[in-house]
Amino acid sequence: MNKLFVGGLADNIQEMDLAIFISLHGKIDTIKVVRDRATGKCKGYAFIEVASLDDAKNIISMLNGETFKGNVITVKLSEETAPKKPAPKPRSNEAFKSKRPRVQR
Repeated sequence: MNKLFVGGLADNIQEMDLAIFISLHGKIDTIKVVRDRATGKCKGYAFIEVASLDDAKNIISMLNGETFKGNVITVKLSEETAPKKPAPKPRSNEAFKSKRPRVQR
């Protein structure tokens, strides 16, 4: 699965409009327009998953720098970030040491 980043979108974009526009150049599997939780407006970018690398390259070459709904869009392969490793838990035989001094009551 290849994930594409699409940036420079208008704040009133609809998923279906973007899907139709991009599907002219390759088969898309999923689409996620990132929206503001409070207002529901698009934050200006979306992520699209494409099954084949050939479709992804075709979409990038055909649509990067093109105008869509009055905005110039950027289309590129999304850089996947590695999941963060959780902090190690103290072992049961190790005493938990607080940074705060103990207060005698």
